[in-house]
Amino acid sequence: MKEIVINDVCFGGESLGLILGPCVIESRDHSLMMAESIHNITNRLGFKFVFKSSFDKANRSSIASFRGLGFDEGLAILSEVKKEIGCAIITDIHESSQAKMVAEVVDVIQIPAFLCRQTDLLVSAAKTGRTVNVKKGQFLAPWDMKNVVDKLKEYQCKKILLTDRGTQFGYNNLIADMRSIPIMQDFGSPVIFDATHSAQLPGGDGLTSSGMRAMIPTLAKSAVAAGCDGVFMEVHNDINNAKSDAATQWPLSELEHLLIKLKHIREAII
Repeated sequence: MKEIVINDVCFGGESLGLILGPCVIESRDHSLMMAESIHNITNRLGFKFVFKSSFDKANRSSIASFRGLGFDEGLAILSEVKKEIGCAIITDIHESSQAKMVAEVVDVIQIPAFLCRQTDLLVSAAKTGRTVNVKKGQFLAPWDMKNVVDKLKEYQCKKILLTDRGTQFGYNNLIADMRSIPIMQDFGSPVIFDATHSAQLPGGDGLTSSGMRAMIPTLAKSAVAAGCDGVFMEVHNDINNAKSDAATQWPLSELEHLLIKLKHIREAII
């Protein structure tokens, strides 16, 4: 399997790569505070991380839900985080027209799970030359992601990451199938496990998604034991007042404790 290195964050090697950050950009000050806090925690533990936050959550359940600060302001904040904290940046795009400008700021372009089969979106991301992280659709079997990889490779995308974020299991429920990790690794790309979205109950509260936050450590530990190449977690300092995905963001105050456990598991299996 090909190793993907983004700045100093490695996915597919002996170390465990991390993608961490709040679900959505809430403000400049909050983003900088979160990035600095996560940097300090990961640095103490010897981890490297990519900072994640979205400038727009275009697929919120309700029209009334907070979507973010918008394209221009959001990218400006991510650019400042990158400059001030020195970390790599990942964010998602929802339209092909966004790819080129986003690529000028971020290190990784993320394709949301709901949009993972959208050929034009994948092609626009591939053409930027940036690393592309594609989240497996909740509606897809893991082997179906081979077609996604082929679409990206057709347009000379050299650095491809795949992320499992759970699979639809009836209405308003997801299941995490750890078999997905080695199955998708066989396509030659590192596989990341999204421990926070996998704990969601999509649309479970009617106007918003609910979730089972208490299951996040179990899911994360299971995925690391299964050999995933990285862990994705949305993290917030005030989970009850988070403006998006409040039910499944992991508390910043508990991040270090969980990462220590993941580090021990990783060291045991390598």
